[in-house]
This record gives sequence, C-alpha cells and structure tokens, in this order.
Amino acid sequence: MKNFTLKTIGAAAILIFTANLKANAQGCVAIKGTGGLMTIEHPMEDSTGSEQSWEITASFRYFKSFRHFKGSEEQKQRLIIGNEVINHQSTYDLFLTRNFDRFWSVSIGVPYLINTRSSLYEHGGKERHKSYSNGFGDTRIMASRWLFDSHKTTKGNIQVGLGIKLPTGDADYMSNFYNVIPSKRPVDQSIQLGDGGVGIIAQFNGFLNFNSHFSGYTNLYYLSNPRNTNNTRTYRETLSATLANEAISSVPDQYLARLGVNYTFGGALRALTLSAGGRIEGIPVHDVFGKSDAFRRPGYIISVEPSVNYAFKRFNVFASVPIAVRRDRTQSVTDKENSAIQGKYVIGDAAFADYAVNFGVSFKF
Repeated sequence: MKNFTLKTIGAAAILIFTANLKANAQGCVAIKGTGGLMTIEHPMEDSTGSEQSWEITASFRYFKSFRHFKGSEEQKQRLIIGNEVINHQSTYDLFLTRNFDRFWSVSIGVPYLINTRSSLYEHGGKERHKSYSNGFGDTRIMASRWLFDSHKTTKGNIQVGLGIKLPTGDADYMSNFYNVIPSKRPVDQSIQLGDGGVGIIAQFNGFLNFNSHFSGYTNLYYLSNPRNTNNTRTYRETLSATLANEAISSVPDQYLARLGVNYTFGGALRALTLSAGGRIEGIPVHDVFGKSDAFRRPGYIISVEPSVNYAFKRFNVFASVPIAVRRDRTQSVTDKENSAIQGKYVIGDAAFADYAVNFGVSFKF
C-alpha cells in the first residue's frame, strides 16, 4: 500500500466569547489566536530517502467575530442594535521541526499576531472605536513519537506528543481607549498576545488507511495552564460593581478534538488529498490543574471542516475552512459566583465567528 502525506491544520482560533452586562455585552476570543496547535505527517519517502530531516512550516489564519450568542441561543438583536463587538484576528505561524528518525521529532513554533477590536462599551458606550495589538505570541516546544515503524506498518500509525508553552507573548499589551480613564490600558483578553502562563501540552494524532485512497484521521490536543491569574487588569469592575470578581484575567486551559476522513488521488510523492471532518474546541470552566479564578470566557464551538492538501516531493500545501455549526458560551466560575450573590442565573453572552480561513505550506530538507 502506498504511503501518502496527511497534514492537519493548526487549531483555528475561532471561539469568540463575551460577558453579559445588563443589555450590553462584550465580545471576546476564548480560544486565542496564538498559533497552530499541532501538525501530523505520515513519514514521507522524499527524494533523498533520508529519514533524518528538517521541516519548516509557515501558515496563516484569519477570522472575524461578530455574531453574538448567549449559551447556544443567538442574540440577533445585537446586530440590529449595532452594539456588537467585532474582532479581526490574523495569525502568521512558523514551525521548525527536526525529524531524528522514523519515530522521534521535536518542533518549535512561534506565532505573530495582528488584532483589531471594535466596540462601543470599552470607549464610553456612545461611539464605536478600535483597540489594537500586534507582536509575537506564546512559543510552543513539542517532542513527538510515532508508536509504530512505518516501514513495517502501512495500515496506520499513532503519534503522541508532550510539550511546553512558554509565555513569550505579551499578556499585558496596552492600546489607546476613548472617553475613559485611564485612556491607555490593557486590551481585552481576546486580543492579548499571550496568556502569561507556562503551559503543559499533550497531544495525540492518528490515522488509519482503509484502502489505497481512503483513510481516517484524528487529533486530540490539550493545553493545561496551572497558573491561576496573570495580574492583567480587565477594568471590568469599572463597568459594574457586580463584576468585581472579574477585575483580573484568568489563565485558562484549552482543548481541541478532530475526527474525519481523507480521500487521496495519486501516489506517495505526488498526491492530492481532500478531507472532511468535524472538530470541537473550547475553554473549560475549570482547569485540570490549579485554580480557575478571575475572568475567563469558557465555552466551545463545534465545526464541520473541509480541507485540501497537496504534496509534491518535499513540498506540502494545505488549506482548511472550519465552519461553525454549534456555538455555546458556558457559565464561568465568576458567573456562578454572581448567580449565588444575586440569587438569579447569570451567564455571559458571546460573539462567535462563522468560519475561519487557514492555509500554509511546509518544506522538508
């Protein structure tokens, strides 16, 4: 059976969340655009036949959030009233991988982010203005191992990985704000360049060949952030005294799961692969390790994900467009605290993107 390359796209940062404040909510990104979370590649027999190699991957991701939900119910009046929060996020991601043999590899990834955020409530509530952030995000270093020898097993393989996320991105990036004091303050958590925590990354990648053309794939990813808060002020307590417990930003975990099928045209060194699958990604209410205090926007998004991959000798070109089919902003720890204090159910609303656009290219040398 012929081998072929399967390249998955980094986790698209398309969860956009807000917290409700009476009739005025704030839009925000829960899954931050801090770069691709993982890649998977079936070991490819390149023209040199060498199993020791370097690989560089450059990718780009863009999304726009503007459609508000509360729980899983869309708040359509936000668009009618015109007080929705609009985030534009662009991420340029660079990964360098060292393949030591058929089993082991080490990767390092650094993203560069360009973000804009348009809102009313952050600028006095009467006029719409923008805040900005741009710069390098958090660095990820991963060690991965394929469990089976690709020369002996052609039916499928499993890759496991363990890594670390370093807080190289600014978690206290400041921008100008209008009609508020102080006029220069930290931007919203959604467009901060980093989260301020050292994270532990665990991932699982696998594929199964059904025949010479059809195969299945799965990716599982979890980022654990043991740090509780990062000391970045949100200024949410200035919006309402009831938000005093949200004055500082939390450092949340993140997760992703993907499952789908591929159809490949051609052979090992020249192959076009079309894929269709589903994905769920989100921010949990409670972290696996450490406390989960202060301000975060938990929730999840379920998407269908068509993608295309073209491999030619040492090059690999890929693109995908995850399309949201369910969006849900879940009740946070601070929401639950405020529910107990106020004696009623409190939950923030959220602004999600309809889809994200991802594409990139990798080269093995």
